[in-house]
Amino acid sequence: MGETSSVNDDLLLKNFFAEVSEVERDNEVVRILSCFKLNPFEHLKLSFDSSIDEVKKQYRKLSLMVHPDKCKHPQAKEAFGALAKAQQLLLDHNERDYLLSQVNSAKDELRAKRKKQLKKDTASKLKSMVEEGKYDKQYEQSEEFQKELKIKVRELLTEQEWRRRKMQMRISEEEGRLKKDEEEQKEMWKRKREHEEQWEGTREQRVSSWRDFMKGGKKTKKGEIRPPKLKTEDPNKSYVQRPVKRG
Repeated sequence: MGETSSVNDDLLLKNFFAEVSEVERDNEVVRILSCFKLNPFEHLKLSFDSSIDEVKKQYRKLSLMVHPDKCKHPQAKEAFGALAKAQQLLLDHNERDYLLSQVNSAKDELRAKRKKQLKKDTASKLKSMVEEGKYDKQYEQSEEFQKELKIKVRELLTEQEWRRRKMQMRISEEEGRLKKDEEEQKEMWKRKREHEEQWEGTREQRVSSWRDFMKGGKKTKKGEIRPPKLKTEDPNKSYVQRPVKRG
């Protein structure tokens, strides 16, 4: 039974693409490339409550429509890649949960905004419907709400992406700082080792010079004439007093 259904789907797709004009393919390429890049639901033209099977089926349909071998648009390959990435994100459990969490946050914000607007309305009938939840359910199924939801999801995804990039920038800056500190530390130890090696290399020369100095001491070099010491008549005077000739 399952195989028969699959064959029928393939036949329907073939018939569908046989009727698709080149203009329609080009338009689809333009639509895909103009989608909000952070929302894969938009690329695949799917609602936020679409199932995994719906994601796979829609991807197959749209990817065949803009496949570079079938579509002559110069950016068909780029559109085809965008669809592939969109499907990959929606089939990833973590990515899908993250996207749906942003959708739920967007819904909560829109509901809160709606309740504030309704509080200003004095129509008792409208208030009673809101309390029973009938009006909320009806409104959330409307095209107006879906448009607002789409816009709000874009805003939230943009905010989250900006925060992620800022965090990544901070992490990169911190990694850069740590790397710079590490390189400076390595350079310092390198200079220290070079200094120690240089010091050790001149050790024999320094020892030899010290031995020569100790061996020579304070002895007068041969042939050197020292000046005579002058005596002073007053030992308390710090300057030299020449001897005084008498009588």
